[in-house]
Amino acid sequence: MGAAYAQDLRDRVLAAYDRGMKTRQIADLFLVSPAWARRVKQRRRETGETTPRPMGGATVIKIDLVQLAELVRGRPDATIKELHALLGIDCVESAVGMALKRLGLSFKKKRSTRRSKIVRTSHNAESRGSATNPRSTLND
Repeated sequence: MGAAYAQDLRDRVLAAYDRGMKTRQIADLFLVSPAWARRVKQRRRETGETTPRPMGGATVIKIDLVQLAELVRGRPDATIKELHALLGIDCVESAVGMALKRLGLSFKKKRSTRRSKIVRTSHNAESRGSATNPRSTLND
């Protein structure tokens, strides 16, 4: 995700609206999308805010990370749905997934057997001995 537009750009866009310019003209002049220009104007009208809002995900964590880590240690093969049920707290399953990510834990499938020793059946053109430039063989 990119950064928020600078405050001076927001101020110039709002000043252009105040001078009576239309949204399309403002978007073309300042190289922004018409939707963004309208939203800046709408936010100022509805809330009085002209500064960018904070970016990022949830800052409040409902899940006890220590408890979740212990659950995973006890049941390493449990799915997110099962961990959500075991935690017994009021949150969505995706919050458990995000908490696992914060802990650096993920579910990785492990091979139960060794890899096959069979070589690949497709090879590139050079290994078959064909010329890399087909025209060079025609003109020789």
